Amino acid sequence: MRTEYAAGHGSPAVRRVLVDELAQARERRSGRPRVIDVGGGTGGWAVPLAGQGCDVTVVEPSPDAVATLRRRAREVGADDRITVVADDVDALAHRLPEGAADLVLAHGLLEVVDDPAAAVRAFAAVTAPGGAVSVLVANRHAAVLHRALAGRIAEATALLTAPDGVLSGDSETVLRRFDTSGLELLLGGAGLAVALMQGDGVVADVVHQLDADAEGADADREREVTEFEDRAAVTPPLRDIASRLHVLARRPV
Repeated sequence: MRTEYAAGHGSPAVRRVLVDELAQARERRSGRPRVIDVGGGTGGWAVPLAGQGCDVTVVEPSPDAVATLRRRAREVGADDRITVVADDVDALAHRLPEGAADLVLAHGLLEVVDDPAAAVRAFAAVTAPGGAVSVLVANRHAAVLHRALAGRIAEATALLTAPDGVLSGDSETVLRRFDTSGLELLLGGAGLAVALMQGDGVVADVVHQLDADAEGADADREREVTEFEDRAAVTPPLRDIASRLHVLARRPV
């Protein structure tokens, strides 16, 4: 159900946004921040957040993924702060109370659910007033550009014009892709207000592959790439051709 991106669990910029959001959650209410990770997989986000003192509910239908998640949580002593709901996004309305989370994560999920609009409405419902939903999705325009540069012009054209970024006959795990305007409409339709829209992987994915082919990169190179990504991630049109788009959308108080 969930897409694992080559870039791992988001760029440093994505992680910083989540750290800042959880700091605000601590200020808004006493106690541990409450996080719901929908399609949380093996705990790439959930385990570190639980280790940092959050109460995390992971919604994940795969028994194998849940087994790995539990093992990883035990290894870092965070298993008592993780609750697993062994189901998919359709179960949110029935298994979790309204306003249950300060932060809802939906990373690599909207590309593969049956009904993205229904999923986003469910995210909004379980988010507390003043809380936020973090969405990380594949970017349609990046996929179009990559195909065109690879000489796959017919595919690039089809993806550029396909409704909802769905490419007929696409054998990839990603079923649909998004652009900035489409994401704003989707989240706004669920009553969420976009607080931040940034790119994730403007050039980093390509540069890291080049560095790997060249047998590694030094610390200065890594710093240069990170500094460039931080600026490009929030600079249209560079943001709009990043491999992924990251949005933080808030439920109004």
